[in-house]
Amino acid sequence: MPGLPICTGIQRLTNGMHLTWDGPSGYYQLFQKSNRLSASWVALGKATNLVRNATITTLYSNAFFRVFGPSPSYAGAQACAGCHAGIHATVVLTAHAGAFTNALFVAQGGQTNASCLACHTVGYGLPTGFVSKSQTPLLGGVQCESCHGPAANHAANPGDPTVIPRVELAAQVCGGCHCAGFAPASVTALHPPLFEDWHTSPHQALVPDALQVMSLSTTNISSCGRCHSGSVRLALINGQNPVTLTNDLNVAITCAVCHDPHQTNANPAQLRNPLSSTNDYYLSTSDVFTNKYNPNINVCAQCHNDRGDAWMMIATNNLIVTTNYLTTRAPHRSLQYNFLLGSVGEFLNGPATFNPGTHAGLPDSARFSISGTFYLTNQCADCHMQPDDAFAGAHSHTFEVISHDVCMNCHLTEPGQSALTISNNVAAVISALNLWAAAVAPPALQTNGAVPWEYTTPGGLIWQTNQAGQVTSWMLADQVNFSGPNAAGQALIPDNIKKARFNLYLVVGDGSLGAHNLTFAINLLNAAQFQVLEELYQ
Repeated sequence: MPGLPICTGIQRLTNGMHLTWDGPSGYYQLFQKSNRLSASWVALGKATNLVRNATITTLYSNAFFRVFGPSPSYAGAQACAGCHAGIHATVVLTAHAGAFTNALFVAQGGQTNASCLACHTVGYGLPTGFVSKSQTPLLGGVQCESCHGPAANHAANPGDPTVIPRVELAAQVCGGCHCAGFAPASVTALHPPLFEDWHTSPHQALVPDALQVMSLSTTNISSCGRCHSGSVRLALINGQNPVTLTNDLNVAITCAVCHDPHQTNANPAQLRNPLSSTNDYYLSTSDVFTNKYNPNINVCAQCHNDRGDAWMMIATNNLIVTTNYLTTRAPHRSLQYNFLLGSVGEFLNGPATFNPGTHAGLPDSARFSISGTFYLTNQCADCHMQPDDAFAGAHSHTFEVISHDVCMNCHLTEPGQSALTISNNVAAVISALNLWAAAVAPPALQTNGAVPWEYTTPGGLIWQTNQAGQVTSWMLADQVNFSGPNAAGQALIPDNIKKARFNLYLVVGDGSLGAHNLTFAINLLNAAQFQVLEELYQ
C-alpha cells in the first residue's frame, strides 16, 4: 500500500475530467495548474476528500494535476497487536514476518541493499518508515502496514473513521513485491513473475457478460459474483452481504481471493482452500452460499464446478425442483472438477456418480502410482501451475499448461492422439444429432427455424458440415447466430436427445479434450451416440 499519494488515472468526460489516486487513509486535496511555467497551483475543492477520486469541470487546456494527502505515520505491527491480537499472533508466524531476517535474504546482503528494503521492510524511504536495522528494528519484515498503509494515526485514535487502515483487494498490493520487474538483477531467480503471470491470465479480468448481469439486479450480485467477482466472493466468505458493495463488483479474481495473507504457512502458499479433494461438490446460483460453501474442497473446484447442472428436472421429497438452466441453456463451462471426478453426465444405465480418472489424484489407497510415486496429488495445480525452475521452483500463475514435459512423468509420448479421438467423437455425436433433427424430429421442431436438438440458448457449439451433411469440424464460440426451440419446443424433444446433448456439452465445455478424464469423456460420448441411435431406430 503506497505511503504517499499516487495518481492512478485521468479519464476525459463530456464536460470535464475524472481523476483517481491511491494512498493511505485520510483527507486529500486536488490541485491543478495551466501549462505556463509561471502558473500557480489552484485548489480544486476542500482538503476533505476521503474517496480518492474527483470530477472537475473547470479546466485549463493541457493542465497539470497533483494531489496532497496525509503524511505517512508508521507505527509497526506491535502497535496493532493490542486490538488485533488474534491476527497478529498468526501473522508473526508467516514468511512475511521474517522477510527481513530470513537467512537467505541476510546472506544476499538484503538488509543494507536499498533495492530490497522497499519490499522487505515497512515504509522504507518515507517519513517515519524504516531507516536501518539499528535505528528502526521494529519496522523490519512485511507487516500490517505494508498492506494496509500507515496506521500510527489509527492506533492513536481508533475511533476516528477517517484514518482506519485500508483493506484493498487489488492485485497490485501483492504485485508490488511479488513480481520480477523490481528485483535486483543479482537475485532475479528468487523473485518469480507471479504478478506478471497473473496479469496475463483469464483471472485478471472480470468476464464482461458476468459484470453486466450482476449490474442488473441485487440477486445476480450474489449468484454470479460468488465466482466472477473477487470482492463479492470474499464478502460472502466473511459472512457479509455483497449487495452493500458500492462500485466494487468489477474486482477480478485477485491474489487475496485464493490466498489469505493472515494464514500461516501450514497450508501451502497460505491458500484459503486445499489443492486437492475427492468429494463431489457444486455450488449452484440458487444455493445459499453459507449453507453450501465447503472450505475443504479444492481451491480451483470452489468455482470450477458444474453448479448442479442436469439434463432434466429432479424430484426431491415429492417436489419438483429445477437445477440450473435445464432446457434453456447448456451446462456452464465451469464443470472441470466434476468432470475430473466423473460425477456429472448421463450413462445408459443412469447418471454418473463417481468415475474419477487417474488425473483426479485419488487417496493413497487407490491413487494411480508408478514405482511408488503418486502423481497429480495436487490435481489442477500439477498441470496448470507447473514449477518454473528458472525461479527457484516457483509455480506459474498464468494457469496455462505451458509445457507437456509434466505429462512425460507418466506418459511415453506427448498428448495428441487422445485429443483427436475426443474431437472425432464429438463430431460423430453432432452428426448423429443433426441426422435425428433432419429425419426424425417432430415436424414442429423442423419448421421453426431453430436447431431442433439445441438448448433454447445454444451453448456456443458451432459445427461445419460437408456437402453430404457430415460434420467435419466444430468449435466453441461465445455467440452463435442461431437459436434452439422455445419452451414449447423443448417439451417435444425426447429424453434421449436431451441426455445426448447434455453429455456432448459436458465434454466440450470441460475444454480439455479428454485430458482431465479421458476414459470418462469417451464413455459420455459413446453413451450420447447410443442415446441418439435409440431415437433414430426405435
